[in-house]
Formats: sequence, structure tokens, C-alpha cells
Amino acid sequence: MDKISIGIIGAGYIGGVHASVLMRDERVRLAKVHDISMPRAEQLAATTGATVAASADALIESVDAVYITTPNTTHTELAVAAAGASKHVFCEKPMATNMEDARRVLEAADAGRGVFQVGHNRRFAPVYARLRQILLEEHAAHSAHIKMNRGELINPEWVGDSSTTGGFLYETTIHMFDMVRFLFGEVRELTAIGSRHEYGEVDDFSVLLNFESGLHATLCSSADASWLFPFERVEVFCHHQTIVTREMESLTISEGLTGQHRTHSMQQLSKEEKWGYLQEDRAFVDAIVDETEAIITARDGYKSVELVDACYRSVETRERIAF
Repeated sequence: MDKISIGIIGAGYIGGVHASVLMRDERVRLAKVHDISMPRAEQLAATTGATVAASADALIESVDAVYITTPNTTHTELAVAAAGASKHVFCEKPMATNMEDARRVLEAADAGRGVFQVGHNRRFAPVYARLRQILLEEHAAHSAHIKMNRGELINPEWVGDSSTTGGFLYETTIHMFDMVRFLFGEVRELTAIGSRHEYGEVDDFSVLLNFESGLHATLCSSADASWLFPFERVEVFCHHQTIVTREMESLTISEGLTGQHRTHSMQQLSKEEKWGYLQEDRAFVDAIVDETEAIITARDGYKSVELVDACYRSVETRERIAF
């Protein structure tokens, strides 16, 4: 079998992470790199053995599969173009930053002949994979609390630019909106309260979620919380049991009435595996080789955008949003 030729559009940090993983997969060949910064593209190409494409269109035309690792608000046009060219597409989250664009990407992905995967890496992180397994096989949850904070929106500068991110929730917090679906199923309705403190957008959110399963949860996200570990945490409450994650580092289970608990540590894993980057890239290539649907589909990407969009609408209108 010929190797799958892959092109990466966007030679920043996350493009480099995916390139590092893909270089170790014997089934693929990193063929092309494109970035609006030529020095950045040349640097990534030099470290991977790829060549620099003069444009995104030229890259899409010349490869079998396209990785989209550019700033958030540029994902839609690139994803639509790549899917429309019947290429396999790995699109970093968010798939889009508004509902109109999310529908465009979903329709293009559905019409395309290639695999389409969205980069919600946390689904592959061992901490969350293990948590989901526990909830499916051992204990049924009845409520939960989720948080994902940032210390600031200053470094790098672009994280505080909503014209680049699409809004604070579209940057990192959207991972947790995907995660609640992964862990607890579809959301039936949500109510959100937001406020503006340090930045030129709503930068602090409290969300109440009701799920079709009957489970209910709170989700909070602050953009100026200071860098206090863990900035990302999921607490799940079951019958006389609490299950708690600490970022992608560990999972602690406390059960019964005595306070005894056990902890599963992931600290011995590399960051690529601990954060799920290794697994998501292998899953994408697996789907191409096996001619199967991606594990995280364009519909999953659409649903995460839908939840973020609903939060912003709820903050603005002070209304409960039903799905």
C-alpha cells in the first residue's frame, strides 16, 4: 500500500505537535506544509522532510489528507475547500465559530468522500477515556461539575483577540463542551450567565446543563483565574461516590462512606499520549486505511459549536436554550 501523503496548513505549535506524531507513523508521509509565515512554514518543513506549498489551495490539491491547524476563525473556509476536494480532513477544534459556518462544514463533510475528523483530543486522553469507561460499566452519574479556566488572555497575544479565536469559549473551553457530550450524552437545555471583567469580551461564564439522561451539571470557565493547578477539572457524583480528574494527570475515585479513595496516575505517559494527541492522529490514519468513519465526526464538531453558541445566546438574552 502506498503511503498516505499528508499536508499541514498552519505551522504553529499544534501543527508541530501533529507533525511530530505523524512522522512516527509508517503509514503516512508528511509531504507539504503551508503557513502565512514563510519562515514558520520553512522551519516545520525542514524538521519533517516536507516541502513548502505556495498556497493552501496548492497544498490541498497535492496531498491525500489535510491537517487544518490554523487560527480558529480560518478553519471553515479551509475545511470546506478540503472536503469539497474529496480529501481526508483533520480539522482542529473548533470546526467553526458560528452556527452558519458550522452547518457549511457539516454539509461539506457529509458530501465529501474522505474521512473528516475534528480535533477534540481530550476524548482520547487516558484520564477521560477511563472516566467514560467507569461511567458506562461501573457507576451511573447523577450530577457533575466541570471547570476549565485560563490564567489570562495575554500570552500569546492572539488568545485575547476574538477576531482570531471567535470568542473565549471557542478557544479552549469548547473542549469541555465536547467532553460533556462524550461523558454524559446529549444536552437537553442550558442556561448561562456571563460577565466581562478584564478583556473586551465576556470572559467569565457559569453554565447550568440538563441532559436527556436526566443528569444535570454545572460548567464554569474564567479567562483571568490566574494559573492555579488544576485549571481543568471534572467532578462526577454517583451513588456514594465521587470521581475527580486533575487535568490529564490523574483520576481519583472515592467511594463508600469511609472516605477511602484510589488514584490512577497518568504522569508517567508522554504529553502526546497523556493529552490524547498520539491516539487521535493514529485514529485518523486508521479510519483512512480501514475506510471507516472518524471517531470524532463533523457532527460532533457541529454539536460542540452549537453548545458554545447557545451559551453566548443565553448570556445575551438571559433565556434558557433548548435543543
